[in-house]
Amino acid sequence: MNKNFDSAGDTANKNIKKVIIIIIAAILWGVLIWLANRNAVWVVRDDGVNYTEYEKAKVIEILEDNTEKDPATENRRRGSQQVLLEILTGRHTGDEVQVYNPMSATYNVVLKEGMKVSVSVSTTSDGYTVNIYNYHRTTALYVLIIVFMVFMAALGGKKGIKSLIGLIFTVISVIWILLPLLLKGYATIPVTMFIVIITTIVSLALLEGFTKKSVSAMAGTILGVLFAGLSAYIVTKIAHVDGFNMNESTNLLEEAYDGGLKISGLFIAGILIGSLGAVMDVAMSIASSVNELATVNPDMTRIQLFKSGMNIGKDAMGTMSNTLILAFAGTSLNMMLLIYSYNVSYYQLMETDFVATEIIQGITGSLGIISAVPFVAFMSSLIMASAHTERR
Repeated sequence: MNKNFDSAGDTANKNIKKVIIIIIAAILWGVLIWLANRNAVWVVRDDGVNYTEYEKAKVIEILEDNTEKDPATENRRRGSQQVLLEILTGRHTGDEVQVYNPMSATYNVVLKEGMKVSVSVSTTSDGYTVNIYNYHRTTALYVLIIVFMVFMAALGGKKGIKSLIGLIFTVISVIWILLPLLLKGYATIPVTMFIVIITTIVSLALLEGFTKKSVSAMAGTILGVLFAGLSAYIVTKIAHVDGFNMNESTNLLEEAYDGGLKISGLFIAGILIGSLGAVMDVAMSIASSVNELATVNPDMTRIQLFKSGMNIGKDAMGTMSNTLILAFAGTSLNMMLLIYSYNVSYYQLMETDFVATEIIQGITGSLGIISAVPFVAFMSSLIMASAHTERR
């Protein structure tokens, strides 16, 4: 009876400690978010008189429709519409305005009565004008996010919910800590690596706590991502590739130069963030497998556990490397099709910024996955080997 009471007391104390740690971590995280966003440098897009806002509107009536299907563009509608809109949000809520809606192959928002759309409201000293911006997609995106969260919680149970919390933590850390700090001009690579370390520790701690398995996975993930970043740094110096080679660099220079944004390190920062998920996946798989082996057979030596971890990692690294490279290729499919259609020569193709950056991203990210295998296997064998096997 006393043993049961003592056990219950120990469990309660552990739970209290966990709650205290979570509260302290949440406070520190909140303070960090506040510091990152304090006096944030945002691009000034108006002079107090001329500015543009984006609001939601509803199509009240199609006043005129001069569109027709164009067989040359897969039957997309070409022409124009004249519509009556009611603005649903913002300072002009309730106003009804007539809007001209031109359509082309690439700009193709086909309006129907009752449809909700996104509009740009441009205000000047003479009044305001409204233009069609795009389809209203927010509701569909929210539904998709909710479905994803429900599936994760329903199929993953407690671990699924913890994974969701870790994912939310990561997203908020990137959007509300990393991006503001980069815009303020903080050193790009150190700040990004800091976010990688914090999100790795929090995500894996939420799943497993601070166990031998999770600590091994944390160490392996951080070292793997660091190796990917180091590889990218060396290659970019040799190949003369940096953030200025990216398509967005011109816009970044025009929009955020006042804040001191350091563009040169953004390419490597993207590799660090992009490879994190895949490296973490491999690291956790190996650490979990080695932990299971050590539990089932506590007589296994460190060398045996290391070899087992390497064998398990060899199976994982191939598929995860494919996943990472195909992810980069998938996001660049349109550009690859465009290049292929131009029938450029091999030498010209290999010398383009686009191909160089894609190859560096895919290969260095895969190097992070490959390097994580021995890192995690070594850390797992070092931590999980039973005390009496250490003397062997």
